[in-house]
Amino acid sequence: MDIRAILMGLAFAVMWSSAFTSARIIVASAPPLTALCLRFLISGLLGVMIARILGQTWKLTRGQWRATIIFGVCQNALYLGLNFVAMQTIEAGLAAIIASTMPLLVGLAGWLIFGERIGAMGMLGLVAGVIGVAIIMGARLEGGVDLFGLSLCVVGVIALTFATLAVRGATSGGNFLMVVGLQMLVGSAVLGVAAAGLETIEIAWSWTLVAAFIYTTLVPGLAATLVWFLLVNRIGAIKAATFHFLNPFLGVAIAAVILSETLSAQDLIGVAVIMGGILAVQLSRQKRV
Repeated sequence: MDIRAILMGLAFAVMWSSAFTSARIIVASAPPLTALCLRFLISGLLGVMIARILGQTWKLTRGQWRATIIFGVCQNALYLGLNFVAMQTIEAGLAAIIASTMPLLVGLAGWLIFGERIGAMGMLGLVAGVIGVAIIMGARLEGGVDLFGLSLCVVGVIALTFATLAVRGATSGGNFLMVVGLQMLVGSAVLGVAAAGLETIEIAWSWTLVAAFIYTTLVPGLAATLVWFLLVNRIGAIKAATFHFLNPFLGVAIAAVILSETLSAQDLIGVAVIMGGILAVQLSRQKRV
């Protein structure tokens, strides 16, 4: 892995982790589903436009259409929609930690459902991840965390895990940016229906809301996706996924700096254990390739 790949991986991890902080700012002033619907509409249209400029087509393969629909519903609508709603009542750092367990859940599901061998290191990583989550959840439950918001985050990361497992390899065949753009439009359509039935549009306008919305639309929405695509092309998906181990720390660090969210010693210990678990699982997967 060269220095350029390392810098790209770090950039992706920072952008992905920062999305929870910007989302927390947005949902404090605007209806979460409506805001996310608009974000995906803008990001999706920009993605499709850029893809067309690059010569990509929306005539996708059957596998790509399958990936587009599954990811559009499970990742964009369910995972992010549930997280946006949850962050009305729980902190961005906690939402980031829960979302960061996705690589662990993928590894666990691959072992239990598909019979994939993960080796001793991978098994230790899964155990460490569970212990880390237990440490953090224990501290947060004692502190009176909102259980409904916490449950939404858990359901959301399970939906993302399902989508990741269901479409493995389905995005091959080119037109990647087109697939990403169409996924966002699918998510926008689903969220639009939900928002129309569940939300009343009341917005407390401020420069911080506008800045957070623009940021989350362009940076985690489009830029992070593009960097991830370039990184996967450069070093492969399994090696690229190793950078996910940074997400728990970066998620809570960014939320602490920008939103002044408090961190206990148990939080820091739990984050460190989860990071080690994710890294061990990803390194174990690399050894099998």
